[in-house]
Amino acid sequence: MTLRLPELPFGLETFGPATGWSYESGALTGRAGARQDRFVPPGGAALDPASDAPRLLGAAPAGDFQLIARVKVGFAGAFDAGVLYLHVGDREWAKICLELSPDRPTICTVVTRGHSDDANSFVVDGDTYWLRLSRTGKAFACHASADGEKWTFVRVFTLGDPAQAAAASIGFLVQSPTGDGCEASFDHIAFRPTGLSDLRDGS
Repeated sequence: MTLRLPELPFGLETFGPATGWSYESGALTGRAGARQDRFVPPGGAALDPASDAPRLLGAAPAGDFQLIARVKVGFAGAFDAGVLYLHVGDREWAKICLELSPDRPTICTVVTRGHSDDANSFVVDGDTYWLRLSRTGKAFACHASADGEKWTFVRVFTLGDPAQAAAASIGFLVQSPTGDGCEASFDHIAFRPTGLSDLRDGS
């Protein structure tokens, strides 16, 4: 079943564990079950099939874009998170997360190329923050914001070969790697068919 949000020019499909997504009054809500995570440890087996979490994804239109959402996470266990997610292939995907890492809300990113890396950026106050995932040319970028106006640069990277990157899917993920489950909501969702002229000027 395809979920269509009025804020997005593409439909969304579910992937991973079937835990249910809902959309009401401008807010998208998803829930991860116990010990559900999309992460391949750097020292572990590549693409462990047990490593998975609920995702809601759609094919990004061609060209530059920005996917934006304010994320609120019902933190309970370490590494619970609400995520904007990028998928370019079975071995290549990335996340920007509002995550309890492990006991303070933190903006962090993961880029997976067979195995995942893991990078914490900065601690935030509270359970709500704005996240942005963008593509400008051949590069993807992650930003975060307290108010949705002034954005802090978090990361820029490339992922996959050019054909994979051009056919990227984007959307939302919820995870609860160590806990009994986690709910996250995404509101103020926006899609802009433009890239960023300057990744570091706060715009």
